[in-house]
Amino acid sequence: MKTHGHLLRVLGVGFGLAVIIGNTIAAGIFGAPGVIAAQLPAPAPFLLVWLAAGVYALLGAISLAELGTMIPRSGGQYVFSRYALGEYAGFIVGWSDWISSCGSTAAVALLIGTFSTALIPALAGKAVAVAAGVAIIFALLQWHGIVWGSNIQNLTSLLKALAFLALIAAAFVFGDGGSLTTSETHAASAITLTAVIVSLQAAIYTYDGWAGVIYFSEEVKHPGRDIPRSLLAGVLTIAGIYVLVNLALLYVLPISQIAGKEFAAGEAANTIFGTHGDTIFRCLTIASMLSGINALHLMATRVIFAMSRDGLFTSKAAVVNEGGTPTVSLFLSALVALLFIVFGQRFGRVISVLAFFFVANYILSFISLFVLRRREPDKPRPYRAWGYPVTPAIALTGSVLFLVGAIWADTQNSAYALGLLAVSYPVFRLVKRLS
Repeated sequence: MKTHGHLLRVLGVGFGLAVIIGNTIAAGIFGAPGVIAAQLPAPAPFLLVWLAAGVYALLGAISLAELGTMIPRSGGQYVFSRYALGEYAGFIVGWSDWISSCGSTAAVALLIGTFSTALIPALAGKAVAVAAGVAIIFALLQWHGIVWGSNIQNLTSLLKALAFLALIAAAFVFGDGGSLTTSETHAASAITLTAVIVSLQAAIYTYDGWAGVIYFSEEVKHPGRDIPRSLLAGVLTIAGIYVLVNLALLYVLPISQIAGKEFAAGEAANTIFGTHGDTIFRCLTIASMLSGINALHLMATRVIFAMSRDGLFTSKAAVVNEGGTPTVSLFLSALVALLFIVFGQRFGRVISVLAFFFVANYILSFISLFVLRRREPDKPRPYRAWGYPVTPAIALTGSVLFLVGAIWADTQNSAYALGLLAVSYPVFRLVKRLS
């Protein structure tokens, strides 16, 4: 297979942290607190859910760190599933991951567009155009190569972290105690199992993205050392920010004012900054979303590149330029994201259906760890999962329970997903034949 260049091994722990922070901390942290507070209207269980989701992510990171160092190839969880479970499993993981990443790019870009038009009157009615422009600009910047892409990721993720830290600091400086000091009555004793499950689902969705660095395993200079460090430090950093953000919300607002709010952080900003709160919150949101666009472009590109290199898509998508960017894969990823942006309402169901595969992909990765420990016990493992087999077993069990809960909570989209899974095998055979 002819290529103009190849992936460059130039990334380090800094980029690993940046891509994890950039990909994970997105719109979810603004919306999930309202969902969780509505289910768990008391500060202690509200915070415990965020800690529990962080523990789940940490156990997952411990497992994927072994796979990422054992099979240091760019492409994300697709690589593990294909290697351990075969091409068909890899096909399902790869295609669902790629399309979901492109759809997430569109969702983040549309949020930027919506908030930008609210801030700048001249842009009124042009949210879709702004979203498309942002997606295109970041794709063009990445076209130059992975060094450009990584530098942009480092800068935008730093901007995001500083913005959140500033909001947290302002909350504790100007807040008056909120839920932590109020005499508001909390019905903690009335909390149900269903409420806990719904809350955990919301929190775990918000943590999704913690595995960002494994999409670039082949491009990390010292994968045996830097991938585990990035994964573990990334999860701990995100957990710390999430807990602090939610503590800050509780310090500013009674939990009854957090419950059910689409943007609880916006409510807190209005309380802290008064008439300027909405503007500050929208600026914070836009700044924090930019790193997400860059990270999602980078990740989606690596998934379709890896599949193409392995014969599960056209070989042209495996072409890499001298800067280390798979250009055709980047073009295709940006194009699909633009289609989601322009026809978002029509394609919204696609993303909802593919969300079914979100935890299913993690399940296949954890199973891959057990399969490879048994099948290839002597294969070099620069990092071995701490606490094996207990830690990956807990992560696997939690993922299965989460998936069961998701099916129970959204039977319609789950049925569509099962239908999609049923027709995936003949599609897989067709793709193999054509490619």
